[in-house]
Amino acid sequence: MSPADWIAVIGFLALFGMLVIRVPVGIAMALVGVGGFAAVVGWRPALNQLAISPVRTITDYNLSLIPLFVLMGVLATNSGMSRELFRAGQAWLGGLRGGLAFATISACGGFAAISGSSVATAATMTKVALPEMRRAGYPEALSTGVIAGGGTLGILIPPSVVLAIYAYLTEQDVGQLFMAGLVPGLLAVAMYMLCVRFAWRRDLPAGTPAPWSERFAALQGVWAVGLLFVAIIGSIYFGVVTPTEAAAAGAFLTGVIGVIRGRLNLRLIRASLVEALRTSVAIYTILIGAMLFGYFLAVTQTPQKVTAFLTGLGLGPYPTLLLILAIFVILGCILDAMAMIILLVPIVYPVVTGLGFDPIWFGVVVVMTVELGMISPPVGMNVFVIKSIARETSLMTIYRGVLPFVVTDLVRLGLLILLPALALWLPGQMR
Repeated sequence: MSPADWIAVIGFLALFGMLVIRVPVGIAMALVGVGGFAAVVGWRPALNQLAISPVRTITDYNLSLIPLFVLMGVLATNSGMSRELFRAGQAWLGGLRGGLAFATISACGGFAAISGSSVATAATMTKVALPEMRRAGYPEALSTGVIAGGGTLGILIPPSVVLAIYAYLTEQDVGQLFMAGLVPGLLAVAMYMLCVRFAWRRDLPAGTPAPWSERFAALQGVWAVGLLFVAIIGSIYFGVVTPTEAAAAGAFLTGVIGVIRGRLNLRLIRASLVEALRTSVAIYTILIGAMLFGYFLAVTQTPQKVTAFLTGLGLGPYPTLLLILAIFVILGCILDAMAMIILLVPIVYPVVTGLGFDPIWFGVVVVMTVELGMISPPVGMNVFVIKSIARETSLMTIYRGVLPFVVTDLVRLGLLILLPALALWLPGQMR
């Protein structure tokens, strides 16, 4: 191997070593990126990149939609929209056997449409839905498993922060990626409900039907979510506004609706701004680290060498794709979703496009694969979020509850690989 190859190997070992000892992923990538770049090119160019990259990332117009969508999700949470979604689902589906579980999944899907974050969705629905399911006598494994699985919808159903980052890393149209995630996201909601119905059929408590007057009254509380979703996704689909403009309008409308309905006051608005700022700073820190790490990959020609290695195996397009997805699944056991996307996509993207796969379709496939890592042991970010709130529930109980949803995700991923039109039909109507 050449000196650059050895530097690349040492850099990756150092990166994973820092991640194992819980160094924040953005900091770890920045340290390896600057150090590796300096080892190949020199310290002066490396320090110049360190000075330029943060400013370039923070001022990038294409990334400004991320803090805006984050703010929209925080405002929606603090204005009680998640609770209203669950109440509506409970009124309409609660009469079915296992109706509260179905209501939780539908509420997760609805909240994902205005949140864009799996962690936020899982945390919010744990507070809203878990007490209700406990009171109704649902098994603890089922209750927490439904919330953990439903929470993963936050990174697939648009607007999705993870899809926006994938678009930035691969220079794809974020609007088309949002549209590509819509049908697979709705399919996930339907398949999760089927999973509950068949995997837990013996443990589902009977429901109590709500009067029709109560059902229609519950719909009055979710008009805001419907309005926001239609306004954002519809305006992007028809090309009325750019995704960044839609994000700004969505955050503004969410705040206005919350104030008009008396759900947001100055204290909550200020708290929402602070929370959104903290989350956005964490995301930007990772993105800055990713940019510095990207320069290190470029000077060591790691993507090109990985491409040559994988294509040289002679496995063919689909076996190579499955190998790449297996790497995502394995790393999903130790890394969170954002870290996996930012670390692996720049390396494997040239391989995938070189094999002839559609980059928009691959973005949805990657996000669906990353979803597995959100609920798979030994990490499973959503599992730990639920555990941090429901402290009396053991991790093993939650993991036992998510296993049927992991199987469901694998089946859905297989369907998307066999039927790419599930993701590509809607974006195709935009072109």
